[in-house]
Formats: sequence, structure tokens, C-alpha cells
Amino acid sequence: MPRTMDRARPANVAKSEATRRGLITAGRRLFGEQGYAATSVDEVVKAAGVTKGALYHHFRDKDDLFRAVVEGVKVDVTAIAAESFYDDSGNDDPLQRVHRLFIAMIDAHLDPAVQRISIIDARSVFDAATRRDLATRYEASLLRGAFRTAMRAGAIEQQPLAPLAHIFAGALAEACALIAEADDKDAARAEVTEVLARLVDGLQPRA
Repeated sequence: MPRTMDRARPANVAKSEATRRGLITAGRRLFGEQGYAATSVDEVVKAAGVTKGALYHHFRDKDDLFRAVVEGVKVDVTAIAAESFYDDSGNDDPLQRVHRLFIAMIDAHLDPAVQRISIIDARSVFDAATRRDLATRYEASLLRGAFRTAMRAGAIEQQPLAPLAHIFAGALAEACALIAEADDKDAARAEVTEVLARLVDGLQPRA
């Protein structure tokens, strides 16, 4: 009997993990298409093909599911941006790599579903502490690594790393919000990219 239970446990764990992934996938699609407020728990469980009890087994409520969706989006966005920074094929200097990272972060947020989930709805659903916690784990963490590399190379001036990363993560969030809310998104992207480039250039060591 114990051996049978041991064999059943991994299968149950795999099934549970698959259910959770299915709920997050369904939630991401619906939140991205309809928005948080317009998406009901009933719609999510129907799209995932599970019961409402299964959702509440994995998540406290819709807000908890939404946080998991937002984290999934942030994982994808920061992974895409990180590839642009750590790609040495262009043989460019560390400051150019920081510029490239910011552009990649902005472009990763151009998808309407990403904008709706991680920028527009996240601001209305989460309080400031939750948003700061998410930024610390994702955007600020990525920027901290990029700025550390640039400081070590002498491309930007030595300064407190954590505040720098958080301040620029906030600027980046505002830049993405401006694009998401703009009527002319191409013009907004060009404007915020120029502003961020000037801010990054201002980090260079003083003569």
C-alpha cells in the first residue's frame, strides 16, 4: 500500500501543477483581452476546464490569480529584455547596453495585453506596497544587475545601486504607462525613449 501511495503522489502533484498552470494561462488570456474588471472567476474556470473549487484551492481569490498572471507577464518581459542586455554580439560598450535594455523593456510592453495586465490593471488592482514588491523582484532587479555591470566598467558613476534601480524602474513604469494611454503610441514611444536616454546619459562619470 505505501508503494502505491508513493506512486500516486507524484501524479497528483503533476495534476495539481497542471491545473494551476491552466488557470494562469486562462486568466492571462482573459485578463489580456477583457481586462481585470470585466473578467469573472466563472469565465476563468470555464476557460481552464476546471471547477471553481479548483481555483480556490490554488488561489485565495481573483486578486491572487491576477497577481500570478502579472508575475508571469513580468517574467516574460524581463527575460526578453535581459537577452538584449547580455547579448554581446554587437560588441558595444556597457552604456550602450543599458540604453538597449531600456528600449527592450519598453518594446516588450507594447503588446496591448501586456499593457493592460501589467501596467493599466495592475495599477488599479494592487496597492503601492504590492506594486513596489513586484518591481523589486523583476524590473528593479534586472536594472540593478545592468547598472552594476556598467559601474564596474566605469561607464556610469559610482552611486547607491538599489535606489538607482528603483528610481529608474519607476521612470520606466511611467514611460510604459504613457505609451499605453497615448492615442499615438509610436510618437509616445519615441518621446519617452528619448527622455530615458537622456537620463541614462546623465549617469556617466563627470569630467
